[in-house]
Amino acid sequence: MTVPHWLFGDQLGPHFAASGAGVPVVMVEARSVFRRRRFHRAKAHLVLSAMRHRAAELGDRVRYVRAETYREGLRTAVGDGPVTVHHPTSYAALRLVRSLPSVTVLPARGFLVPHDDFRAWAGGHGGQRLRQEDFYRWVRRSHGLLMDGDRPAGGRWNHDRDNREPPPKGARTLGAPPPYRPREDGIDEEVRHDLDRWEREGSVSFVGRDGPRRFPASRREALAALRRFVGHRLAGFGPHEDAMLAGDPVMSHSLLSSSLNLGLLDPAECVERAEDAWRAGRAPVGSVEGFVRQVAGWREYVWQLYWYFGEDYRRSNVLRHREPLPRWFLELDADAVRARCLGTALAQVRDTGWTHHIPRLMVLGGYALQRGWDPQAVTDWFHRCFVDAYDWVMVPNVVGMSQYADGGRMTTKPYTSGGAYVNRMSDLCGGCAYRPGDRVGERACPYTAGYWAFLHRHRARLERNPRMAQPVRGLDRLADLAELLRGEAQRGGDPP
Repeated sequence: MTVPHWLFGDQLGPHFAASGAGVPVVMVEARSVFRRRRFHRAKAHLVLSAMRHRAAELGDRVRYVRAETYREGLRTAVGDGPVTVHHPTSYAALRLVRSLPSVTVLPARGFLVPHDDFRAWAGGHGGQRLRQEDFYRWVRRSHGLLMDGDRPAGGRWNHDRDNREPPPKGARTLGAPPPYRPREDGIDEEVRHDLDRWEREGSVSFVGRDGPRRFPASRREALAALRRFVGHRLAGFGPHEDAMLAGDPVMSHSLLSSSLNLGLLDPAECVERAEDAWRAGRAPVGSVEGFVRQVAGWREYVWQLYWYFGEDYRRSNVLRHREPLPRWFLELDADAVRARCLGTALAQVRDTGWTHHIPRLMVLGGYALQRGWDPQAVTDWFHRCFVDAYDWVMVPNVVGMSQYADGGRMTTKPYTSGGAYVNRMSDLCGGCAYRPGDRVGERACPYTAGYWAFLHRHRARLERNPRMAQPVRGLDRLADLAELLRGEAQRGGDPP
């Protein structure tokens, strides 16, 4: 008897299919996933659309079950019979499949580095400070990515210093060719009808808006998006990958993260096509290296640390931040916010379920860090509100990178800044109610005041950090520190 193969909703590409064209496939659409947490409506739409598109592709091979829970759906599909599944992407899903005696768990797919290989690499580094740059170079060498023999292509491993340019002066957009946009079809219409019905019934509630679907929901669409990026947008990606423009939220970013994390694209094909573009002279090495670093460096690093650090890592909170997320943030109420950078980023999340990595880290995450919001709640918010977010993505990215809740296991310093950074890297300070250089007064920038208040609150810890010692010493030069702290206390959880 041929054993059926179970596909989770983030295992939708051909590289997750069981070997053998005739192997039957099981897919379970579990409504309990959406009952338990208040997801962004566009995210729910994308995931369900992608699952149903995959089922349509598989045709008679698939048993697609809509059920309240995964257990119920699997029982309906195969009874007590055996089934295989590739290693899931979360601890909760792994516990589930391991609790079912008829399920055989196969190795993880959708990533470049097997878990055992990473553990061996980490063991060779003493298992302590596992620097992303060291890991990235190891991946490049071991997979022959963007290499000329034993040397990195272009002579440097990392072109990051060339990829931090502010946006062109006076530019309202970067002028990049537009990204690929899919067209909705009958499956999307069915998904939207179901989501509307669930909300009317009161069984499910969402945040955010669900406009026309912006991200691929099928392998065909994902490949078209990859071709569009590599052929038309990759060349301009590198220099301004950290810049922000109010009128151009996408700039030259690839918009491939949701397709990668749904399993519609394999990371190997993404980085190989980018490298091919450089070798053919169609894209500069700096832009290609920046993209390869995001996919083969950072994405792989985050995936591995999620499993390597263990499930307790998500509860890290060395800064003892306990403040709840305010209602305006939870509801994505961008119209309540006067700070232009924060309001713009929050509106992008509300309207699309996406922003690029700098608004996530420095604007949204930076504000949460400065105000001492509970890192678990911040992690949950990012997980629910972004179309490309999954547990494995957000636990390291938020707990470690964004909120520094692990005290430096993942990064060497907290990533937060005053308004000067936003002013330098964007056009978002123009027309704002606040001035980036003001620490106190009616027009005090909430990021500038928040930055110094954060340093003051955690001075004892941060002054021992070599990368933070000099900024912390700057507190002694602030004659208006007491006034600044009073202003921050008065702000509380109100929108800035």
